[in-house]
Order: sequence, then structure tokens, then C-alpha cells
Amino acid sequence: MSMNNQGRASSIPGGSAGAASTPTTISGDRGLDHEEKLIFELDHGAVGVDLPEAQISNARLSGQRRRGRIGLPGLSEPEVIRHYVRLSRMNYAIDAGLYPLGSCTMKHNPRLNEKTARLPGFGDLHPLAPASATQGALALIADLMKWLTSLTGMPAVAMSPKAGAHGELCGLLAIRAALAARGESHRKRILVPESAHGTNPATAAFAGFTVDQVPATAGGHVDADALEAKLGPDVAAIMLTNPNTCGLFEPRVKEMADAVHAAGGYFYCDGANFNAIAGKVRPGDLGIDAMHINLHKTFSTPHGGGGPGAGPVVLSERLAGFAPLPLLLHDAKGFRLVEHRDEAPEGARPFGRMCAFHGQMGMFVRALTYMLSHGRDGVRQASEDAVLSANYILASLKDVMSAPFGGAPCMHEALFDDRFLEGTGVTTLDFAKAMIDEGYHPMTMYFPLVVHGAMLIEPTESESRESLDRFIHVLRTLALEAKAGNTACFAGAPRLAPRRRLDETLAARKPVLRWRSPQLAQAAE
Repeated sequence: MSMNNQGRASSIPGGSAGAASTPTTISGDRGLDHEEKLIFELDHGAVGVDLPEAQISNARLSGQRRRGRIGLPGLSEPEVIRHYVRLSRMNYAIDAGLYPLGSCTMKHNPRLNEKTARLPGFGDLHPLAPASATQGALALIADLMKWLTSLTGMPAVAMSPKAGAHGELCGLLAIRAALAARGESHRKRILVPESAHGTNPATAAFAGFTVDQVPATAGGHVDADALEAKLGPDVAAIMLTNPNTCGLFEPRVKEMADAVHAAGGYFYCDGANFNAIAGKVRPGDLGIDAMHINLHKTFSTPHGGGGPGAGPVVLSERLAGFAPLPLLLHDAKGFRLVEHRDEAPEGARPFGRMCAFHGQMGMFVRALTYMLSHGRDGVRQASEDAVLSANYILASLKDVMSAPFGGAPCMHEALFDDRFLEGTGVTTLDFAKAMIDEGYHPMTMYFPLVVHGAMLIEPTESESRESLDRFIHVLRTLALEAKAGNTACFAGAPRLAPRRRLDETLAARKPVLRWRSPQLAQAAE
């Protein structure tokens, strides 16, 4: 048996899938999967270092001397290290296996990117270092800006936004500033398709706009006719994702852009799905005025875990002058950052600034390394391969799983709904939890909201044919087990993970966000 196959057997010997129970062990652990306690529960009073008794007078403490224990766990150094190593092994990552989260682009991050990001001058760069000492770093940012404007066909780019939603806010603030400059601050309505990412309407509301939802067609596209009917003198912009969150390219995107522009509005595009079209389509040619680009998605840099991220925003000629501070300029004296409005070049009217400094340097280095490694043709091939992988999954599964839009070719992600589970007693959530027992992280579930019981799968270009075949085999087998009534593998799944399934509704509504030592709680009483 090959030792590098991901996932366990899809049926447990001795009956239907999942019929056998997991044996209990003396220790409570399962092989190398440890039943890990919280670090406070591991406390046994040991101290890893010897510290001299501190002599501090009560006068200096003004009566603030601690009367009880500080409550930190007492562990030796090996115990602390083992605890966190064991916790790290519970994490799932793209380095562990296929990560099929749709609309998230969890692609491989080449180690070359990490090596360059740690080079002296990049890894130890201080944000307050003077421009005279950071010319190389500023030159790198300038090169990255050229790549982004070339790939998108847009004349300007704001580099400081930290990630997608931050980039959305940057684009909308630039639009708001442009409307104010035209004397049209009364335009407050943002048109948002009902299949949009949840951050789109949230960002629009946060920026002071009102949200008007645009319906989708039966084929999963934005209803362009409904959009045009909603246009009026109070429309500020449309926020649209292309390819959209159903994994489909919007065939009438240029027509919609022209209609919005004719009505005096702007076109903001959510760039989360740029990995499907990078090197193939230039958003500027589609009439887009602003679009964020997730460097931590499209250009392979680390994604997830709360950051770091980078969401540069490319801007059309209509919005280029309203890019936020700081501005990166190059003249006879070299590169410099313009930090104040009164220093901005002629024609520039920055709306303000998005953050204290100029973005996340590590992400910039990684993204440019990726671009230089691949070249423009390699970036284009990555997009083509991502689309090919998603269509391979769709074609291989649509006979046993239901595709909401008839199995028509998709872009970078394949979308399924829960119709194939009707009458089985198995839900989308059950299906996803059973995937965990098979060694796979679930796909994005219940999104987009326009599809009931949605399962959105994005394999990216990084997976081999063999990797995709193993993944497809597991999903096909689970689908057939559900249809055959062999639902034991879904009941109570995941059974082989460190934790069983939670009451997710209760966990969402009444989360327990802290833990208190029983000893400290007793002492407080």
C-alpha cells in the first residue's frame, strides 16, 4: 500500500461505512493524536526558570501589591514546547493536503517566497526607517505596482490596504471622494448582487452608503436587466465579483459597466476571484474603476489564521487621483513616500490614509517573487490550470452530486447544491463533517446564499491529477453511500478528529470565550 495516499478508506470493513466504533485507549489518546488539555489544566506548579525574589516597597506600589496568585501556569520548558507542538499538529494547512475552500484560493506558497521575504533588508525592515535607507524596498514596491497595473490594465494602485475588506473600503472611499469632487455627494446607493461576498454590503454600509440588492438569474449570473432598472441619479456605484461567487464569468459585465457609467456611477469589482483570470483578462478592459487584489490569495502568499494580508487596490483613470496616502513617487532624488496632502503632486487629491504605514512588506516581497518566478505567461497558465482543475472536479462529480446550474463549465471553482441528498437524511453539514474523517478539510459550505445547501470547491492550480482523483474518489463514495442509505459514516462525524461535532447554533449564539482555573474560581469565592 502506498504510504502517501491522503485520506482513509471510505468504507470501514465489517459493514456499511462507519459501522465500526473507534476503540478507547488507556491514555485517552489515539495514536499520535493527543487528547490535549488547556495549558492552564496542565499546571502543576513547576517553574522553568529561577528568578530572584524581587524587593519592591509598598510605597512604590501605592497599595497595588498583588494579594493572590497571578494565575499563570507553571510548566517546565519541554512541557511548554510539547504542548504547543501537539496543538500545531491539530491544524490543517495547504502543506498538509488539498484545501478546497471555494472563493478563498488556498494555493501553495513556494518556499522560495519565504526565503526572499526573510532576506536582510526585507525581513528586518523597520517602518520608520528613512527613505534614504529603504531605496531597495521602495523600488521593490514600485516593481510590484507595475506588475499589478500591467495585469489589470489600470493606471494606478493603492498599496497600503491590508486585505480584501480593507481594500473594498479603500475603493469605496475613493469613489466617495470622487463624487464629492463632482458635487454629487447625494449619490448614496450602492448596487450589490445577492450572490456577493458578505463583506461587500457590510463595507458599503460602513462607508456611509445604502445597499440595494440586485437579483441573480436562474443561470447564476447577475440579472443585468434588473440592474439597469435600478440605475438612477442617486446610484454611487455597483460592487460586483467577476468571476462571481457561483464560479461563473459574467458574460454581460461590459454592458453592465457601461450602463453604470452612463448613469454617473462607478464600478467596484471584488478581486477575490482574480486567480481565475489573472493574465487572461484585464479588469480595466471590462470598465472596472476599482478592484482589490488579495496578494495572499492570487499570488500564493500565506492565507488564513487572521493574517498577515495585503489587498492593493487598482484604480481607473477616473479614480487614480483619489488614491490614499502615502503615495510612492520617483524623481531625480530617488524613491520617496508622500505622507501629507499638501505634498501631493499636481492633480492628486488623496482622500486620506488607510493605515499608519505603507502596507505589509513581507507580502509584497512574496508576491513579487511569485510573479518573477512565473512571468506573465506563467501567471496566465496558473489561471488556466485553476479553471481546468475546477472543471475536472465538476465533470467527475456532476453525475452523483447535483450542480445547480446544469453542470455548465465553471471558472476556478465548482459549485454543488444539496439536491442529491434529498430523502437521505444527510445534510450539507453532515457531508462536510464526514470529509474530515476521510482526511480532507471541507469545502466552503452554504455559500453562495443563492444556492440551497451550497458546496463550493476551489482546488486551485497547485493540485496534481492524482491528488484531484483521490479527492474525487472520496466525494463520489460519500455521495453514493448517502444515496444507498448507508448513513452511519455521517452520523456523529467527525469521529476521528480531536474533537467531535459541536452544537454549532449554541456555539455561535452563546460562545464560551474564556477559561478560568477551578482553583482560582474557588479562591475568589
